[in-house]
Amino acid sequence: MSGYDDRDGKIWMDGKLVEWRDANVHILTHALHYASSVFEGERCYDGRVFKSRDHAARLLRSGDLMDMAIPYTVDEIEAAKRTVLEANNLTNAYVRVVAFRGAGPDMGVAAARNPIRMAVTAWEWGNYYGDAKTRGAKLDIAKWKRPSPETIPTAAKAAGLYMICTMSKHAAEAKGCSDALFLDYRGYVAEATGANIFFVKDGEVHTPLPDAILNGLTRQTVIGMLKDRQIKVHERHIMPEELEGFEQCWLTGSAAEVTPVGEIGPYRFEVGSLTREVAEAYEALVRA
Repeated sequence: MSGYDDRDGKIWMDGKLVEWRDANVHILTHALHYASSVFEGERCYDGRVFKSRDHAARLLRSGDLMDMAIPYTVDEIEAAKRTVLEANNLTNAYVRVVAFRGAGPDMGVAAARNPIRMAVTAWEWGNYYGDAKTRGAKLDIAKWKRPSPETIPTAAKAAGLYMICTMSKHAAEAKGCSDALFLDYRGYVAEATGANIFFVKDGEVHTPLPDAILNGLTRQTVIGMLKDRQIKVHERHIMPEELEGFEQCWLTGSAAEVTPVGEIGPYRFEVGSLTREVAEAYEALVRA
């Protein structure tokens, strides 16, 4: 299979469509050296990007948190996404929007004079966790911890924050797992490498308080769905030793959607009725 750099299609870059293989940047692009990049991952279902404007607004907030004023409005970002989907004849796709500090007159840690660039691309992408979507994912427990909000802008969806995610997912896959679960700097259960996490006990749902992790849009959507069904949701700090007492578990994210979890380290969970109901309800919602 060809790499992501060697495909047919169009990519939107800095206001215009370019050929997929020509969507390149200079080796001295600041983001490549100093991680000055923010992004959004979105799903398009039957021609409609779910929570599209919310994603665009979060991209702009992430840019602000990274001291990168992105030179596009929500409406302009929305138009760019539509242009890319239409140019590539896609109605069901994953959409990636990335804004980054490009090459310019500065090449060092400080690069305020360099331009902020943006690109939008889309491609067909199936289940993020493969057949774990039905049988339940197997998670490792990462050796790395989510840092304190005093050290990083945890509310930004920023490329640099995924460094430990890549390392942790590689380590998990080497053990035959689908993903890894992070604890945070205090030792509380945090999230997976690219998804938020939920647990079920006695018919009620528990999920980590997003005070040191990204408060995902899918996470927020699922909490709203649960509350609409009069299911009690506890957003709180969860200690790792509590995992033994939970009955069900699932992950949420734009890529992950709602994916059941069968194992986390030594702990086992059933792919139970509530997990399946939430997954089915989410699937219906995004295609409504």
